[in-house]
Amino acid sequence: MEPVDSNNGLATEEPQSSAERSIESAEAPQTLASDWPVERERLIRERTEFQDLLQRRQAEFDNYRRRSERERSDIFEFAAMDVVKSLLPIVDDFERALKAEASDKEYARGMELIYQRLVEALRKLGLEPVPSDPPLFNPHIHHAVEMVDTKDHPDQTILEEYQRGYYFKGRLLRPAMVKVAVNQ
Repeated sequence: MEPVDSNNGLATEEPQSSAERSIESAEAPQTLASDWPVERERLIRERTEFQDLLQRRQAEFDNYRRRSERERSDIFEFAAMDVVKSLLPIVDDFERALKAEASDKEYARGMELIYQRLVEALRKLGLEPVPSDPPLFNPHIHHAVEMVDTKDHPDQTILEEYQRGYYFKGRLLRPAMVKVAVNQ
């Protein structure tokens, strides 16, 4: 029978003896030992989640780094493209000057050497002329500024190139201005 507290008539709990406490403590490790597989599975699951999260973050960072590098190289390429495009009128002026007759041959030779050095420097940067080999008009690389009705040449044949077109690193920088034959 439980002792009753005289103040309120409620049963009170007796303090545990040292023997009872040692029995409970002996049972505790068994309870913990039975929880180990569950705890182990939980830790394995957490580790797998953290590894997955780490791999995703690493992949996201690698993608960000590649994208940033590509954007930076595109910015440099577009900046170089603008500079090269601003130099094309100078190249055109040199070409016109070289076509004109000069009385002083040494002066003409000097102009030709300067032109060749300029064109070579631009070529190293990535400038390539649009080939004039295909004699047929291609609206993707040519700009027809004059169309001549003639029966002497096949339709859409380029008769004359007024201004050379250029590619810069594989992209069309400026289309070639040409005269085109039209058969109507």
